[in-house]
Amino acid sequence: MSIRLLVIAFLLSCCAPALAQQKNLRDHGISIGVLQPGQWNAITDVPGVKVGQKTLISGDSVRTGVTVVLPHAGNLFQDKVPAAVYVGNGFGKLIGTTQVEELGNIETPIVLTNTLGVPVAADALIDYTFSFPENDEVRSVNPVVGETNDGYLNDIRGRHVTRPDVLDAIRSATGGRVEQGNVGAGTGTMAFGFKGGIGTASRKLPGTLGGHTVGVLAQTNFGGVLSVDGVPIGKALHKHYLSDELNDSPDGSCMIVVATDAPLDARNLKRLAKRAMLGLARTGGIASNGSGDYVIAFSANQSVRIPYESDSPLRQSTVLRNDAMSPLFMAAIEATEEAILNSLFQASTMTGRDGHEAAALPLDEVLGIMEQHGYRVSR
Repeated sequence: MSIRLLVIAFLLSCCAPALAQQKNLRDHGISIGVLQPGQWNAITDVPGVKVGQKTLISGDSVRTGVTVVLPHAGNLFQDKVPAAVYVGNGFGKLIGTTQVEELGNIETPIVLTNTLGVPVAADALIDYTFSFPENDEVRSVNPVVGETNDGYLNDIRGRHVTRPDVLDAIRSATGGRVEQGNVGAGTGTMAFGFKGGIGTASRKLPGTLGGHTVGVLAQTNFGGVLSVDGVPIGKALHKHYLSDELNDSPDGSCMIVVATDAPLDARNLKRLAKRAMLGLARTGGIASNGSGDYVIAFSANQSVRIPYESDSPLRQSTVLRNDAMSPLFMAAIEATEEAILNSLFQASTMTGRDGHEAAALPLDEVLGIMEQHGYRVSR
């Protein structure tokens, strides 16, 4: 084989994030739960929410990136959104949590990246906030940045994520289809011993239950015993935590962003965020000792936004009652489970630092196991 063909083969096998397996779980005929997804089956089905990504692949050891979620496209500092953070397991570096917990709002885009990229991403969010003329007098910014450790495939100590990378991701943010798998903050991640990445999904409630949408985006880099819609895939493949074939650590972290257009306050957003951890558990995740498992939830409903300044000391808004939350809870659980699984189904095999290889989920075997459990799958 010529050198040129060898180079092409290498790029096809391990470097190009766009060459993922290209199909979501649902495209293979496997539908998680009972609620229907939105148009894109993505967090961007929540009106106004946008996602931007910057993928960094270079040489044989740079496998990282940035994924950004914008609750709305305006000036978030001046027009904040109600939000909450739930900590499933706190072995992580999520910047901005204490102020979100105290005030119940988010005032910057949400950035996901690698562990050692958190400080520079926070710095970039300050730059972004200062770029708005209305913020000329701002002296304090609470950037929200989450991470997972992609150091198995990525030269994480090289700290290759830069402020321009983060700003590029923000500026590129759009609605509609969200690229998944080996992209953005999921470029170098692992899940259940296979190649993980970025995954997303959504659920839309029927009109009789309010018609609200819940969207989830997940950055997967954790372990356990993989389950797909209740089918014990990891066990059937003999690849799971504490098995002889895959005795890898289940540590690594999972970042989950939950968005909804339901008018919720911070208290009920915290309750919604808790349910996303149930979706992680349904995939077989165990929230191990060394895994930073966090959920950030926000409402994109314009009626509950929180202005930075107001002439009145009072704030009035109409929010959902507690009794209306259960359908949203189920939507968050289903969308989280599917988003995590989509990150695996969309990811492709990647080789990175020191020749480490992360193999893609073996789809033919997985679909065969699903068929054995009565599923009619599409290949």
